[in-house]
Parts: sequence; structure tokens; C-alpha cells
Amino acid sequence: MSLDPAILINESIVKEIPPQVNYIPNFITEEEEKDLIKKVNNAPLPKWTQLSHRRLQNWGGTPHPKGMIAEDIPQWLQTQIDKISLLGIFGKDKTPNHILINEYLSGQGIMAHSDGPLFHPIVTTISCGSHTLLEFYKRFETENIESPKRVFSLLLEPRSLLILQKELYHEYLHSIDEREIDVIDKSDIKNLYLCSQTYDKNQILNRTTRLSLTIRHVPKTSKLKLKLRR
Repeated sequence: MSLDPAILINESIVKEIPPQVNYIPNFITEEEEKDLIKKVNNAPLPKWTQLSHRRLQNWGGTPHPKGMIAEDIPQWLQTQIDKISLLGIFGKDKTPNHILINEYLSGQGIMAHSDGPLFHPIVTTISCGSHTLLEFYKRFETENIESPKRVFSLLLEPRSLLILQKELYHEYLHSIDEREIDVIDKSDIKNLYLCSQTYDKNQILNRTTRLSLTIRHVPKTSKLKLKLRR
């Protein structure tokens, strides 16, 4: 990182939305992105969990209300944890210890949700392979409403880092719509001015396969630590 971490965090805050979202384009290099995609795709088949609309990998353990049994994290992921830790957002005593990797094929998404109480209320996400639009909803507006109203969106570019915390963690839900293309709406997408390139109004972006690396801290962790061969 060329900038001082404190300056980088301050300059990457997305304005005109509730606190707080940071968006850092090109947080990883193209070489790092290619290596991460290769390592994820080469993971043993049992490492994948198949869901109805996507598949995922858990690294560091599987979060559980009773506590996560810690597992060693391989160096190719630890490198990204170390880079994020240098930003100072987690503090000295809450180093990230869990990575959730979601694979989204074109047309796949995830319903509106929050990350919940199993995690320290800061979530960081690195995107690889494809962009996506992350949609935000005020939490109470989704209750007993058949079609909740979206409040705003964020464009997540490949190689970018998203940091979500404070009010945006506790009081809002986020989702990814199931579609194959996204249309740039400059009034709705709030982080365009921070993106790595300029986008035209009504520009169409085609989704391809995206890997999201969600890096978090799980406070409740079992003392038993498993060592896995990789």
C-alpha cells in the first residue's frame, strides 16, 4: 500500500450513505487475483459446500453459535489477511481468523441478509474474476413487505476491497440480485466516484464467474485447533 493506512481508510469512505462503507479499488494486483482464483479452484472437492444457488468454502473453521473450532489458514489466504490487518480496522486484538469464499456464476446471487452476531461487526470482502452490484435495504423496511425497497447499491469491481461496519452492518441488509447483466445507474450506485474506471450512464456490464473472499473475525473460538494437511 502506497498510502498511509489511516489516510487510505479516510479517503476510501463512501459518502452520502449511512456510516460506514469503505471501497478500495485494485486492492490486489491482477497476478494476485489470478493466483487466488487458481488456488480456490484447485481446493479439494470436499472443501466445497454446495448450496441451491451457489457454492462456498470455509477457511479457518466453520462458525457456530457454540464456538468455531479453529483450523490453520493456508499461506495464500493468510497473505490477504495480513494485508487487511495492516489497515488497522480490526484493532490489535481482533485479527481476522475466518475466510468465507463464495462462488457466483453469472445469474447467481444471494438473498437480503446481515452477517449476524457470530462475527465481530466488521466485514471485509475482496472480489475476484467479475464485478457485481451489492444492493442495500434498511432492515425494518424488509419486514412484512413483499417487495422491499432498495436504498442504494455499490459496484464491486474485480480486485477491489469492500469494508462494511457500523450502522451499515447492524441496521441494513445486503443482497446480490440473480441476473446476468447490470446497468449503471449513476443516481443509485453510490461509490462510482471511487471506482477504478469511469462508467457511462446506462452502461451494461456483463457478469462472469465471481469469487468473493469475505474476511472476518470470529470472537467465539474453541481452544481446540485442528491442523489440516493441504
